[in-house]
Amino acid sequence: MGKQRILLVDDEPDILDFIEYNLVKEGYDVHTANNGREGVTLAKKLLPDLILLDVMMPEMDGVEACTEIRADKTLGQSIVAFLTDYSQIAGFDAGADDYILKPIKPRVLVSRVQALLRRKKAASYVGGDYDGTGLMIDPERYVVIHEGKEMSLPKKEFELLSLLASQPGRVFSRENILASVWGTDVVVGDRTIDVHIRKLREKLGEHYFKTVKGVGYKFVG
Repeated sequence: MGKQRILLVDDEPDILDFIEYNLVKEGYDVHTANNGREGVTLAKKLLPDLILLDVMMPEMDGVEACTEIRADKTLGQSIVAFLTDYSQIAGFDAGADDYILKPIKPRVLVSRVQALLRRKKAASYVGGDYDGTGLMIDPERYVVIHEGKEMSLPKKEFELLSLLASQPGRVFSRENILASVWGTDVVVGDRTIDVHIRKLREKLGEHYFKTVKGVGYKFVG
C-alpha cells in the first residue's frame, strides 16, 4: 500500500517547512505550494488524500482555492482542512471538511491529520460488506446508514464513531480520543467521551461499543 499523499498550501516558508518535516517523519508523502493558485494546480495533478490550506495567501486565498477544489470532480475524494486561527473560523462555506488551529503544535498536527485521513477510510468499513442490516459510515455526506436507514449525527458523535470504527477491535485510550476528536487546544471534561459514547449506544446499539475499564473504548462491530 502506497503512502498517503498530503498537499500543504501556505505562503509562509517557515510554516511549510515545519509541517512538512513533522508529516514526512510520520511516513506521509508530502508536497507543498506557496499560494492558492499554485495549490489548486498541484491538487489537480497530484489528487492528494488530504489538502491543508492556509486562509490568508496572495494570488488566491484559501477559501477561493477550496471553492475551486470542491468544484473539480476529480478531487471529490480529497479531504480539505484549513490552517487558521480562531478569528478566521466563522463563515467557512467553501466546502472544507475541518480546520487545524494556528499556532500548530507537532503532536496536535499529527493527531488531527491522522483523524482526517481515518475519516477518508471510514466508508470502507462496517463489519464487512454492507447488506442493509448493519452499519455504514459515509464520510463524504457525513451520514450513517444503520439497518437500512440513513441518519445524521452531531459532528463530534460522527467523528468519534469514525475514529473507533476505523480500526475495529483496537482499544483507543481516552487521551487518543480527545486528541483526535477534540484536539488538545480544546478543554473538555472527563465525562465528555462517556456522554458521547452513551448517545451513540442509544442511537446505534450497545453491541458496537465496548468499554475497557481504565483505558478507553473500542468498536467491536
